[in-house]
Amino acid sequence: MNRQERTRRVADQKWLFDKIIEANGPDFFWPMTEQTLCAVGMDASADIRRLRQRIRKYDDISRECANIGAKREAMAEEAEGQGHLITARDNYFTAAVFYTMAQGPIHEDDNELNLFCSARKNECYDKFIKYAPHHIERVEIPFGGKSLPGFLHLSGKNSKNMPCIVHLGGMDMFKEMLTTVYGDKLLERGMAVLSIDGPGQNEARITGKICCTSDNFVQAGKAAMDFLNNRPEIDSQRIGIAGVSMGSFWAIQIAAYDHRYIAACGYYVCHEPGMNTIFNLACPIFKDRYMWMAGYEDESKFDEFAKTLSLNGLGASLQCPILIVAGEDDDLSPIENSYKLYDEIRAPKNIVVMKGEGHGPSDSRDMTAVIADWLRDRLDGKPFKSGRIYWNGVTGKGTDG
Repeated sequence: MNRQERTRRVADQKWLFDKIIEANGPDFFWPMTEQTLCAVGMDASADIRRLRQRIRKYDDISRECANIGAKREAMAEEAEGQGHLITARDNYFTAAVFYTMAQGPIHEDDNELNLFCSARKNECYDKFIKYAPHHIERVEIPFGGKSLPGFLHLSGKNSKNMPCIVHLGGMDMFKEMLTTVYGDKLLERGMAVLSIDGPGQNEARITGKICCTSDNFVQAGKAAMDFLNNRPEIDSQRIGIAGVSMGSFWAIQIAAYDHRYIAACGYYVCHEPGMNTIFNLACPIFKDRYMWMAGYEDESKFDEFAKTLSLNGLGASLQCPILIVAGEDDDLSPIENSYKLYDEIRAPKNIVVMKGEGHGPSDSRDMTAVIADWLRDRLDGKPFKSGRIYWNGVTGKGTDG
C-alpha cells in the first residue's frame, strides 16, 4: 500500500503540501532542515540551503536528502583515503543523518528506497563509530524474541560507574540524530546515553517488523534497563530516561511502570489522551506515519486504537523526579493536557512552560542545556524545589509560577 493512501487527509491534501513547500520550503510540518542542521553542525549549512532550494514538492524530500547523503559519503571516503580521519568522521556522520532524513517520509513496508537508505545509513554510521571522538557501541536490546537496535555512547570523561540516560526520539527523529558529534549536552555533562529505535521506530519497524502498540514501550524501557544493568561501565543506581515529542509519552509510560529509573524527562510533548490534535487537526503526515508505525492500514481501526493512547492515571504511579518541558502554545498537544498530567504527579516534579512557543522552541539550544543540567542534578541526587517554571525565550530566564 502506498504511504499516501493510509489516511484520507494525506490523499486529499497532498496538492496542498506541494503548494506550501513550493512557497515556503520543506519545513512545513516540522523543522526538518533545522533539526538536521542542529545534528550535523554549521559545516552542513550550504547543503541545507541547497536542500531548501531543491525540494519543491513533498515527493522530492527523500530523493534530495539521499542525494546529499551520497555526496557526503563520497567526501568521507575521499578524506579517509587521504588519511584525513576527522574530516572522514564528520562526513560519515553527516551522510548517515541525511540518509536517515531521506527515510522519514516513507511509510510503507519493504520500500526499495527506504531499505537502500537504511543500509547506507548503517554503513556510514559504522564508519563514524570507528573514528568517533567518544566510545560508541552498536547494540541490540533483546525484545520479545527479537531485538531493538541502539547505540550506547560513553562520555570520554570516565569509563566506570557512569550515570546514563535512555534517550527516546519521536515519530520522525531517530537514534542517529539524538547524540551529536560536537557539544552533545548529555555527554558533555559526563552522562552515558543509550539511544534506541523502539517499537515502530525506523530500523525496529523496517527490518525487525516490530510495530508499536499502546503499551509495548513499557517492555522496551524495561529491556533497556535490564541491558544497562549488565553493563560494567554504567552505574545501575543512576539511570534516567528522556523522550522528545512522542518520546515524551513513552518516557512517562516507562517511568510509571519501571521504578528503577531515578529521573524522567518528557520534552516538546505529546500528552493529549487519544492524540486528537496531532492525528486529526495537525498535518495528516503525523497520523500517516503513526499508522505505519503501529501496523495499521485501515484508518477507522487506527482511530479506535488511538483512543487507547493515554497517560491518564499514570501520574500517580510515578515515583522518580519528573521534568516536563512544553510549549505554552503547543500546536500538537494542547498545554492543558500537560498541566493535568503534572497535577496528577505526586513525585518531586517541575514543569517548564515555554512562553509563546509551539511544539518546540524557536531556539532549542538553551532548553536542551536546561534539560541536561536538570537530569545530571537528579542523577547526582541534588535536592530541588518542585513547581512550575515559565521560560521566556527572549530573555533566556525562567520565573517560578
